[in-house]
Amino acid sequence: MLTWQDIQNRALQGNPPANQRMEKTDDQWRNLLPIEVYEVTRRAGTERPFSSPMCTHFEPGLYACACCDTMLFDAIKKFDSGTGWPSFTQPIEPNAVAYSNDGSLSHARIEIICNTCDAHLGHVFPDGPAPSKLRYCVNALSLKRIA
Repeated sequence: MLTWQDIQNRALQGNPPANQRMEKTDDQWRNLLPIEVYEVTRRAGTERPFSSPMCTHFEPGLYACACCDTMLFDAIKKFDSGTGWPSFTQPIEPNAVAYSNDGSLSHARIEIICNTCDAHLGHVFPDGPAPSKLRYCVNALSLKRIA
C-alpha cells in the first residue's frame, strides 16, 4: 500500500517505470480525443465538481485512462469524498500512476498522471480514509469505467 511519504518521495525523486509507454504528439492527442477530454488530460484542466455521474457510481468495476486504456483504479478502492470528483484510496498497481509536484496554485499539491501516456488525472491528498489516508481526486473525464 502506498503511503503519503511514498508519494512525496516519488514526486521529488522520480517515479517507477511504467509497464509500457504510449507516446503521441499533441496534435495526435487533439485529433484522437473529444475536446473536453483533451482539455483535462493533455492541458491539465479540471472539470466542474459534481459534473459527472461517476461521482456517485460505486458498483464493482475498473477504471482505465481515457487516453490509453491503461487500468488505473478499482472500484473497491473508491469512496464518496463529498468533493464532486471520483475519489480512490489507491491505484490498481503501484506504478500505474505517476506523481509530480504542482505549484500552479498558491499552495503546493501533488499531481497524478497516467504513467503510461502522461495524461493529467487530478491530484492526490493526505486526507482520505484509513488505512492509506490517501484521496486520489480524479477528473471523471480522464477515466473510462470498465464493467
